[in-house]
Amino acid sequence: MPKHFFVLGLDPLRQAYVECVRNAEEYRFHPLLDFEEVVLADTYPYDELLHKAERQLREFPEPIAGILGHWDFPTSVLLAHLGEKFGLRSATLRAVLKCEHKYWSRLEQQAALPGWTPVFCAINPFAESPREQLTIDYPLWLKPIKAHSSFLGFRIENDGEFLRALEAIRGEIRRYGDAFNQALAHTDVPAKVGEVDGNWCIAEEIISGKQCGIEGSMLDGKYRVHGIVDTVKDSRNWSFTRYEYPSVWPRQAQQKICDAGEKLLRHIGFDNSPFGIEFFWDDQKNALKVLEINTRISQSHSDQFIKVHGVSNHQVPLDLALGRMPDLSECHGKYRCAAKFMLRRYSDTRVEKLPGEAEIRAAESSIPDSKVILTIDQGQRLSEKLNQDSYSFEIANILLGAQSQSELLESYHRLADRLHFEFSDGASPEEFQFNRVRY
Repeated sequence: MPKHFFVLGLDPLRQAYVECVRNAEEYRFHPLLDFEEVVLADTYPYDELLHKAERQLREFPEPIAGILGHWDFPTSVLLAHLGEKFGLRSATLRAVLKCEHKYWSRLEQQAALPGWTPVFCAINPFAESPREQLTIDYPLWLKPIKAHSSFLGFRIENDGEFLRALEAIRGEIRRYGDAFNQALAHTDVPAKVGEVDGNWCIAEEIISGKQCGIEGSMLDGKYRVHGIVDTVKDSRNWSFTRYEYPSVWPRQAQQKICDAGEKLLRHIGFDNSPFGIEFFWDDQKNALKVLEINTRISQSHSDQFIKVHGVSNHQVPLDLALGRMPDLSECHGKYRCAAKFMLRRYSDTRVEKLPGEAEIRAAESSIPDSKVILTIDQGQRLSEKLNQDSYSFEIANILLGAQSQSELLESYHRLADRLHFEFSDGASPEEFQFNRVRY
């Protein structure tokens, strides 16, 4: 009999990723909640989504082997919450909330890895005098306690920028903050976190250097890293331009972040779940810092795992749900490296014309196994897009595999040059964002 898995927010593109696992014919994958309501919605009524998912699962007539997830909040928290309710193998809700709450997570990081944790403080954006709450110096990052994709995240250089950022944050922070507060109400928040909830912010010292993330597993106390992905920003260090796999960091730096990840997750009590932890490495000072903890695999990395390993990273939560420690070492794909590139614009404008279907297919056919995914609509103003960072607008994703990093980068530029966009300001995607620097 096939084993049944539910996938939160499953859509056609990610359906292909989910099905690219070993012995896929042995499993059946069912959507749990709609993609539009857990990814593209204007608001995320957490308790309502939780109850709707519960009803769907209880009405299913067959045994459920597990629930898979690859999106950020709210699905990342729903994943653990539903796992607890249905007795499925997963991290506890409390452990996940420790990681997802940026301030609570920093407190845990500070306790486990004090030398790896940036200086930080909590900020109530609705306070009468929010500037008085700052205990760190400029420049700094200001971001909500709960958001993702750099939404409402600002680099702050002075008091004027701080106040302007808070004005923008106050207008939109409740989109995620209210839903996250509903999730927090299902656990006991410790006194050290205090009144800092989803509608607060965290201010952090600027950490710089190369960015990299580990993806791995915890299974009954056993820890394993199955992949290390480089996160590369543009030449101004503003926005992400690609996720590149495998990492090109030196072996000693990779080993340090793997060891740090284990220490941190054991301290938090995170178990029986996949994870992703982001780090910064200042190679000039040989200093490493924790950026954030994710409590899931990333769908942004799935195509790279398929190209390099021959299976998606969905193999990981599937194996964990069945009580097996994932091992991708014996999986072999067609390419030695792969990347997801994010093509961007850095100023707001209206989309007048997009590459047509024939143009996209022709561009893809020029490079084997490439894929172009448009992330904007014709006639749309870029600022109308949901879940954008504060400095740029993602207009397309380009997925590529190669036998070397140099081939990977050259293929990207060659394919991107074949895509023709027209915007109301007459400009093209800014050249500086391509970032030809090889690490």
